[in-house]
Amino acid sequence: MPIYEYRCRRCGRRFSIFVRRMLEEVHPSCPQCHGREVQRLISRVAIVHSEEAHLDKLADPNSLGDVDENDPRSIARWMRRMEGMLGEDLGEEFHEMLDRLEAGEDPESIERDLNSSSEDDSGSTSGGGDYEYF
Repeated sequence: MPIYEYRCRRCGRRFSIFVRRMLEEVHPSCPQCHGREVQRLISRVAIVHSEEAHLDKLADPNSLGDVDENDPRSIARWMRRMEGMLGEDLGEEFHEMLDRLEAGEDPESIERDLNSSSEDDSGSTSGGGDYEYF
């Protein structure tokens, strides 16, 4: 049961149609202007990877090829890409660190600050907290 995407040639609206049967012929009209001149679009494709495949990609040394370890901004760009590949929000502390790296701060001073604030807040360096697993 496919979902087809269209763009109206008259008003430019993009819309989707869910087709209940594979062999059903579709002659859509635009839901906005009711125009019949529509163009079928090529839909994006999502590829689902296993967790193991994601971890392998993260561990690939080629992913570090454009990282300049002496440039905090370069490190931050790489870390944002890695967060995107993980598909998870890594939390406020992580984003604070990225913001500071993008501002050009020294990674070692950021690490010292974050470690000292973590020890001050909880008396230990473990983050703890509530987690949700799927």
